[in-house]
Amino acid sequence: MFVLFCFCWWSLISVFVALTDEIQSVSVVEGNSVLLRMDVTEIQDDDNILWKFGDDHFLIAKINRDKQIFSTFDGPDGRFRDRLKLDKQTGSLIITNITTEHAGLYQLQIIGAKWSSKTFNVFVYGHLPTPNITRDSSQNLSSSSCSLLCSVVNVGHVTLSWYKGNSLLSSISVSDLSISLSLPLEVEYQDNNTYSCVLNNPISNQTTHLDISKLCHTSPVSLIVLVSAVGSLLIVAAVVMCCICRKCRKTVTAVKTLEEDRTDSSKSRKPKSKANAVYQNVPKKR
Repeated sequence: MFVLFCFCWWSLISVFVALTDEIQSVSVVEGNSVLLRMDVTEIQDDDNILWKFGDDHFLIAKINRDKQIFSTFDGPDGRFRDRLKLDKQTGSLIITNITTEHAGLYQLQIIGAKWSSKTFNVFVYGHLPTPNITRDSSQNLSSSSCSLLCSVVNVGHVTLSWYKGNSLLSSISVSDLSISLSLPLEVEYQDNNTYSCVLNNPISNQTTHLDISKLCHTSPVSLIVLVSAVGSLLIVAAVVMCCICRKCRKTVTAVKTLEEDRTDSSKSRKPKSKANAVYQNVPKKR
């Protein structure tokens, strides 16, 4: 009977602890340290404090101030080796150089004059890269707008968004790790609005502002018109030059013909004989 009573009492205590257990979310950037804080300024000598991790609730730290026990454990797979520290006054747990494999549930149990339990849900986020905005190389040249892509690589648990001023235009979110994202945007070539691409997670963000004049400096349609106009001008210039050349050739031919006619005319006129010129006025001998 006594054993059954103890079992029932322990079950009620467990239910009570489960019902009063609170969950606190904690977010941290990979590589930093995080403090899981107990809500006391000083632990009691008769308190037994246990820190557990994961769904299997394996023990990672233990405190018994009365017996001067302040122990940390590496965990079954060694993921916490050289990463755990204990505050000997408050019993708080410090995780240093945290990585994504340390994300999850941490349970604090205080067994003493008063039973209490607290759970921390730790989220670990990687460093965010800067979004890269490029011109869409697959854009149809006949399009009247400029197609752009905002891209990031090797990201997880993030949202990628396009903004026009402070207004959200479009966004895409992922919860996977190490994935690549890209988000398209089309703008007019003469658009004077301010656009930006933002990559964010719950604790940080990175922004790249769009320089339309740099990426969308020439409209494909305008370029085609410009090329056509230049081509037409070249054709007109060629025709004019051809006409001028033909006219010049005609002029030269006419001049040559005239000179030849003059030459022929001068040859046809025979000069007077010098003998006749000498003896013409000499009187004949009688």
